[in-house]
Amino acid sequence: MRYELLVFDWDGTLIDSAGAVVFCIQAACRDLGLPVPDEARASHVIGLGLRDALSYAIPSLPPADYGRVAECYRKHFLARDPDIALFPGVEAMLTALRERGHILAVATGKSRAGLGRALENTGLRPLFAASRCADECAPKPAPDMLRELMEEFGVEERRTLMIGDTVHDLRMAASAGVPAVGVSYGAHPRSDLAALDPLACVDDIAELTRWLAQNA
Repeated sequence: MRYELLVFDWDGTLIDSAGAVVFCIQAACRDLGLPVPDEARASHVIGLGLRDALSYAIPSLPPADYGRVAECYRKHFLARDPDIALFPGVEAMLTALRERGHILAVATGKSRAGLGRALENTGLRPLFAASRCADECAPKPAPDMLRELMEEFGVEERRTLMIGDTVHDLRMAASAGVPAVGVSYGAHPRSDLAALDPLACVDDIAELTRWLAQNA
């Protein structure tokens, strides 16, 4: 076993939610009469904390209005949350990794409440030993989530692996001194991920499962 601690992003990496996130960002903007970001701009903010996400998606939005946009977004997302599915093969992949002896964790831009709902909806809670959310510590791409998880389990950087679908995941890993794998089936284009030189960039869960079985 090369990597003891495997840390997964959530949205766009384990669950097929990137499209729903983009839709809900755009819907919230329409509801409130704000400029509606295009798909590329809305996709880029997936994985970021609330403040960073809104300052990029809606540059003209005053910080005092972040709360009302977040509440409107949450309304739209909650209506879709129970129906958002895991990518096919995710549960089997995670179960095999857990049985092999890896410690599995989540580092996400979701809130603690949002991740809690997602873990319950998908039934994956028992597979993860720990998680960090954007409302608990400095959000991506700051290294804090990974550093806290490594400290919690006493695992050093070279024995930790980050898996994610955004440049925010890969930059967080680089800042923490942790190797990373990019997945191109989520929010960010393969070219953007590859430019950050991850160990690998995979195109679907089947390829990720094979790569982890052979290299993790």
